[in-house]
Amino acid sequence: MKKRLFALSLIVVMLLGMATTLSGCGQNVTKRADTQDTWSKIKKRGYVVVGLDDSFVPMGFREKSGKLVGYDIDLARAVFKLYGIKISFQTIDWSMNATELRNGTIDLIWNGYTKNPQREKVVAFSNTYLKNKQVLVSLKKNHINSFDDMTGKTLGVQSGSSGYESLENNPKLLKDKIAKKTPVQYDTFTNAFLDLNAGRIKGLLIDSVYASYYIKHEANSADYQETQGTFKSEDFAVGMRKGDKTMKRKINAGLKTLKANGTLDKINKKWFGNQKVEN
Repeated sequence: MKKRLFALSLIVVMLLGMATTLSGCGQNVTKRADTQDTWSKIKKRGYVVVGLDDSFVPMGFREKSGKLVGYDIDLARAVFKLYGIKISFQTIDWSMNATELRNGTIDLIWNGYTKNPQREKVVAFSNTYLKNKQVLVSLKKNHINSFDDMTGKTLGVQSGSSGYESLENNPKLLKDKIAKKTPVQYDTFTNAFLDLNAGRIKGLLIDSVYASYYIKHEANSADYQETQGTFKSEDFAVGMRKGDKTMKRKINAGLKTLKANGTLDKINKKWFGNQKVEN
Protein backbone atom coordinates (compact mmCIF):
# COMPACT_ATOMS: atom_id res chain seq x y z
CA MET A 1 0.00 0.00 0.00
CA LYS A 2 2.85 2.37 0.88
CA LYS A 3 4.49 1.64 -2.47
CA ARG A 4 1.24 2.46 -4.31
CA LEU A 5 0.81 5.72 -2.40
CA PHE A 6 4.42 6.66 -3.14
CA ALA A 7 3.92 5.90 -6.85
CA LEU A 8 0.73 7.97 -6.98
CA SER A 9 2.43 10.87 -5.21
CA LEU A 10 5.32 10.71 -7.69
CA ILE A 11 2.91 10.82 -10.64
CA VAL A 12 1.09 13.83 -9.17
CA VAL A 13 4.38 15.69 -8.67
CA MET A 14 5.44 14.93 -12.25
CA LEU A 15 2.11 16.13 -13.67
CA LEU A 16 2.28 19.35 -11.67
CA GLY A 17 5.80 19.91 -12.91
CA MET A 18 4.71 19.41 -16.53
CA ALA A 19 1.78 21.80 -16.09
CA THR A 20 4.06 24.46 -14.62
CA THR A 21 6.53 24.01 -17.47
CA LEU A 22 3.82 24.27 -20.13
CA SER A 23 2.35 27.31 -18.41
CA GLY A 24 5.76 28.93 -18.37
CA CYS A 25 6.26 28.17 -22.06
CA GLY A 26 2.92 29.78 -22.88
CA GLN A 27 3.87 32.89 -20.95
CA ASN A 28 7.23 33.05 -22.71
CA VAL A 29 5.59 32.75 -26.13
CA THR A 30 3.22 35.60 -25.27
CA LYS A 31 6.10 37.65 -23.94
CA ARG A 32 8.14 37.09 -27.10
CA ALA A 33 5.19 37.98 -29.31
CA ASP A 34 4.71 41.17 -27.32
CA THR A 35 8.33 42.32 -27.38
CA GLN A 36 9.53 41.40 -30.88
CA ASP A 37 9.90 43.95 -33.66
CA THR A 38 7.99 42.09 -36.37
CA TRP A 39 8.26 44.55 -39.27
CA SER A 40 10.83 42.56 -41.25
CA LYS A 41 8.78 39.36 -40.88
CA ILE A 42 5.59 41.12 -41.98
CA LYS A 43 7.38 42.76 -44.90
CA LYS A 44 8.71 39.36 -46.00
CA ARG A 45 5.33 37.59 -45.88
CA GLY A 46 3.68 40.54 -47.64
CA TYR A 47 0.68 41.16 -45.40
CA VAL A 48 -0.26 42.43 -41.95
CA VAL A 49 -3.19 41.13 -39.86
CA VAL A 50 -5.56 43.80 -38.56
CA GLY A 51 -8.10 42.91 -35.88
CA LEU A 52 -11.47 44.66 -35.86
CA ASP A 53 -15.12 44.60 -34.85
CA ASP A 54 -16.78 44.34 -38.26
CA SER A 55 -20.00 46.00 -37.09
CA PHE A 56 -18.46 49.35 -36.15
CA VAL A 57 -20.02 51.75 -38.64
CA PRO A 58 -18.45 53.71 -40.28
CA MET A 59 -14.95 52.65 -39.20
CA GLY A 60 -15.12 49.02 -40.31
CA PHE A 61 -18.29 47.09 -41.14
CA ARG A 62 -19.94 44.62 -43.50
CA GLU A 63 -22.25 45.71 -46.28
CA LYS A 64 -25.30 43.54 -47.01
CA SER A 65 -23.19 41.76 -49.62
CA GLY A 66 -20.69 40.84 -46.92
CA LYS A 67 -17.99 43.15 -48.27
CA LEU A 68 -15.86 44.80 -45.60
CA VAL A 69 -15.79 48.60 -45.92
CA GLY A 70 -15.21 51.63 -43.75
CA TYR A 71 -13.10 54.64 -42.87
CA ASP A 72 -10.40 52.61 -41.12
CA ILE A 73 -10.42 50.01 -43.89
CA ASP A 74 -9.61 52.68 -46.49
CA LEU A 75 -7.07 54.40 -44.25
CA ALA A 76 -5.22 51.20 -43.31
CA ARG A 77 -5.00 50.09 -46.93
CA ALA A 78 -3.74 53.50 -48.01
CA VAL A 79 -0.99 53.48 -45.36
CA PHE A 80 0.29 49.99 -46.14
CA LYS A 81 0.02 50.54 -49.88
CA LEU A 82 2.90 53.00 -49.38
CA TYR A 83 5.03 50.04 -48.26
CA GLY A 84 3.76 47.43 -50.71
CA ILE A 85 2.08 45.42 -47.94
CA LYS A 86 -1.44 43.98 -48.15
CA ILE A 87 -3.87 43.68 -45.23
CA SER A 88 -5.72 40.66 -43.88
CA PHE A 89 -8.65 41.93 -41.82
CA GLN A 90 -9.69 39.57 -39.03
CA THR A 91 -12.90 39.88 -37.03
CA ILE A 92 -12.29 39.47 -33.29
CA ASP A 93 -14.16 39.61 -30.01
CA TRP A 94 -13.62 43.31 -29.33
CA SER A 95 -13.42 42.83 -25.57
CA MET A 96 -10.40 40.54 -26.18
CA ASN A 97 -8.55 42.81 -28.63
CA ALA A 98 -5.44 43.41 -26.49
CA THR A 99 -5.16 39.70 -25.70
CA GLU A 100 -5.37 38.77 -29.39
CA LEU A 101 -2.69 41.35 -30.13
CA ARG A 102 -0.28 40.22 -27.45
CA ASN A 103 -0.78 36.55 -28.34
CA GLY A 104 0.24 37.29 -31.93
CA THR A 105 -3.14 36.33 -33.43
CA ILE A 106 -3.33 39.81 -34.95
CA ASP A 107 -0.66 42.44 -35.62
CA LEU A 108 -2.72 45.61 -35.20
CA ILE A 109 -5.93 46.93 -33.67
CA TRP A 110 -7.26 49.44 -36.19
CA ASN A 111 -10.95 50.05 -35.70
CA GLY A 112 -11.81 53.32 -33.98
CA TYR A 113 -9.52 52.31 -31.12
CA THR A 114 -9.28 54.99 -28.45
CA LYS A 115 -5.91 55.84 -26.95
CA ASN A 116 -5.97 56.14 -23.15
CA PRO A 117 -3.58 55.65 -20.18
CA GLN A 118 -5.09 52.31 -19.19
CA ARG A 119 -4.61 50.80 -22.64
CA GLU A 120 -1.17 52.34 -23.01
CA LYS A 121 0.03 50.07 -20.20
CA VAL A 122 -0.25 47.04 -22.49
CA VAL A 123 -0.49 48.45 -26.02
CA ALA A 124 1.69 50.84 -28.05
CA PHE A 125 -0.18 53.49 -30.05
CA SER A 126 0.41 55.37 -33.26
CA ASN A 127 -0.18 59.11 -33.50
CA THR A 128 -3.80 60.21 -33.38
CA TYR A 129 -5.49 60.14 -36.78
CA LEU A 130 -9.06 61.12 -35.79
CA LYS A 131 -10.78 62.81 -32.85
CA ASN A 132 -13.92 61.29 -31.37
CA LYS A 133 -16.31 61.85 -28.45
CA GLN A 134 -19.03 59.96 -26.63
CA VAL A 135 -22.65 61.03 -27.17
CA LEU A 136 -25.95 59.87 -25.75
CA VAL A 137 -28.36 58.77 -28.49
CA SER A 138 -32.06 58.53 -27.76
CA LEU A 139 -35.42 58.75 -29.49
CA LYS A 140 -36.84 62.27 -29.47
CA LYS A 141 -40.15 60.99 -28.13
CA ASN A 142 -38.39 60.00 -24.91
CA HIS A 143 -37.33 63.61 -24.24
CA ILE A 144 -33.76 62.84 -23.17
CA ASN A 145 -32.15 66.26 -23.46
CA SER A 146 -29.37 65.85 -20.89
CA PHE A 147 -27.59 63.19 -18.87
CA ASP A 148 -29.84 64.11 -15.93
CA ASP A 149 -32.86 63.03 -17.99
CA MET A 150 -31.48 59.46 -17.89
CA THR A 151 -32.11 59.30 -14.13
CA GLY A 152 -33.70 55.92 -13.35
CA LYS A 153 -33.72 54.95 -17.04
CA THR A 154 -31.97 52.06 -18.81
CA LEU A 155 -28.76 52.81 -20.69
CA GLY A 156 -27.05 50.68 -23.32
CA VAL A 157 -23.33 50.52 -24.11
CA GLN A 158 -21.02 48.20 -26.06
CA SER A 159 -18.87 45.82 -24.00
CA GLY A 160 -15.20 46.76 -24.03
CA SER A 161 -15.85 50.04 -25.82
CA SER A 162 -14.35 53.40 -24.93
CA GLY A 163 -17.89 54.47 -24.02
CA TYR A 164 -18.05 51.71 -21.41
CA GLU A 165 -14.68 52.78 -20.02
CA SER A 166 -15.75 56.43 -19.89
CA LEU A 167 -18.92 55.40 -18.07
CA GLU A 168 -17.00 53.33 -15.50
CA ASN A 169 -14.17 55.83 -14.99
CA ASN A 170 -16.52 58.80 -14.50
CA PRO A 171 -19.54 57.33 -12.68
CA LYS A 172 -20.91 60.66 -11.42
CA LEU A 173 -21.45 61.96 -14.97
CA LEU A 174 -23.93 59.28 -16.03
CA LYS A 175 -23.56 55.82 -14.47
CA ASP A 176 -24.82 56.84 -11.02
CA LYS A 177 -27.97 58.27 -12.61
CA ILE A 178 -29.15 55.28 -14.65
CA ALA A 179 -31.35 52.40 -13.54
CA LYS A 180 -29.56 50.18 -11.01
CA LYS A 181 -26.41 52.18 -11.78
CA THR A 182 -25.60 49.46 -14.30
CA PRO A 183 -25.78 49.65 -18.12
CA VAL A 184 -27.02 46.95 -20.45
CA GLN A 185 -23.99 45.70 -22.39
CA TYR A 186 -24.07 44.67 -26.05
CA ASP A 187 -21.67 42.81 -28.30
CA THR A 188 -22.38 45.24 -31.14
CA PHE A 189 -23.92 48.67 -31.58
CA THR A 190 -26.28 47.18 -34.15
CA ASN A 191 -27.99 45.10 -31.46
CA ALA A 192 -28.01 48.10 -29.13
CA PHE A 193 -29.87 50.20 -31.70
CA LEU A 194 -32.44 47.42 -32.14
CA ASP A 195 -33.18 47.56 -28.43
CA LEU A 196 -33.25 51.37 -28.45
CA ASN A 197 -35.82 51.35 -31.25
CA ALA A 198 -37.86 48.70 -29.43
CA GLY A 199 -37.86 50.73 -26.20
CA ARG A 200 -35.90 48.16 -24.19
CA ILE A 201 -33.32 50.86 -23.43
CA LYS A 202 -33.93 54.61 -23.34
CA GLY A 203 -30.45 55.83 -24.20
CA LEU A 204 -27.28 54.57 -25.84
CA LEU A 205 -23.78 55.83 -25.06
CA ILE A 206 -21.88 55.62 -28.30
CA ASP A 207 -19.04 57.05 -30.38
CA SER A 208 -20.10 60.22 -32.20
CA VAL A 209 -18.64 58.96 -35.49
CA TYR A 210 -20.86 55.87 -35.35
CA ALA A 211 -23.92 57.75 -34.17
CA SER A 212 -23.75 60.41 -36.89
CA TYR A 213 -23.27 57.87 -39.68
CA TYR A 214 -25.92 55.44 -38.41
CA ILE A 215 -28.60 58.07 -37.89
CA LYS A 216 -27.86 59.74 -41.22
CA HIS A 217 -28.55 56.48 -43.05
CA GLU A 218 -31.76 55.60 -41.21
CA ALA A 219 -35.07 56.18 -42.99
CA ASN A 220 -36.45 57.65 -39.74
CA SER A 221 -33.35 59.71 -38.93
CA ALA A 222 -35.50 62.59 -37.68
CA ASP A 223 -36.68 60.38 -34.79
CA TYR A 224 -33.26 60.39 -33.12
CA GLN A 225 -31.32 62.96 -31.20
CA GLU A 226 -27.75 63.18 -29.92
CA THR A 227 -26.97 64.67 -26.53
CA GLN A 228 -23.46 65.68 -25.58
CA GLY A 229 -22.33 65.38 -22.00
CA THR A 230 -19.03 66.28 -20.42
CA PHE A 231 -16.95 63.22 -21.25
CA LYS A 232 -13.54 64.18 -22.61
CA SER A 233 -12.87 63.93 -26.34
CA GLU A 234 -10.98 60.84 -27.48
CA ASP A 235 -8.08 60.11 -29.80
CA PHE A 236 -8.44 57.31 -32.33
CA ALA A 237 -5.09 55.64 -32.95
CA VAL A 238 -3.67 52.33 -34.16
CA GLY A 239 -2.85 49.80 -31.43
CA MET A 240 0.19 47.55 -31.73
CA ARG A 241 2.53 45.44 -29.63
CA LYS A 242 5.10 47.19 -27.47
CA GLY A 243 7.96 45.64 -29.41
CA ASP A 244 6.81 46.85 -32.84
CA LYS A 245 8.78 50.09 -32.85
CA THR A 246 9.47 49.96 -36.59
CA MET A 247 5.77 49.39 -37.27
CA LYS A 248 4.96 52.46 -35.20
CA ARG A 249 7.42 54.63 -37.14
CA LYS A 250 6.12 53.36 -40.48
CA ILE A 251 2.46 53.94 -39.62
CA ASN A 252 3.13 57.42 -38.26
CA ALA A 253 5.12 58.31 -41.36
CA GLY A 254 2.37 56.91 -43.57
CA LEU A 255 -0.34 58.92 -41.84
CA LYS A 256 1.76 62.05 -42.23
CA THR A 257 2.22 61.37 -45.95
CA LEU A 258 -1.51 60.78 -46.51
CA LYS A 259 -2.33 64.04 -44.76
CA ALA A 260 0.20 65.94 -46.86
CA ASN A 261 -0.85 64.51 -50.23
CA GLY A 262 -4.61 64.99 -49.67
CA THR A 263 -5.56 61.31 -49.37
CA LEU A 264 -6.71 61.74 -45.77
CA ASP A 265 -9.03 64.59 -46.77
CA LYS A 266 -10.55 62.40 -49.50
CA ILE A 267 -11.21 59.59 -47.02
CA ASN A 268 -12.74 62.08 -44.57
CA LYS A 269 -15.11 63.40 -47.22
CA LYS A 270 -16.05 59.92 -48.45
CA TRP A 271 -17.21 58.79 -45.02
CA PHE A 272 -18.26 62.00 -43.27
CA GLY A 273 -19.27 64.24 -46.16
CA ASN A 274 -19.12 67.90 -45.24
CA GLN A 275 -19.19 67.12 -41.53
CA LYS A 276 -16.13 68.67 -39.94
CA VAL A 277 -13.74 66.15 -38.46
CA GLU A 278 -10.47 66.71 -36.64
CA ASN A 279 -7.43 64.69 -37.64
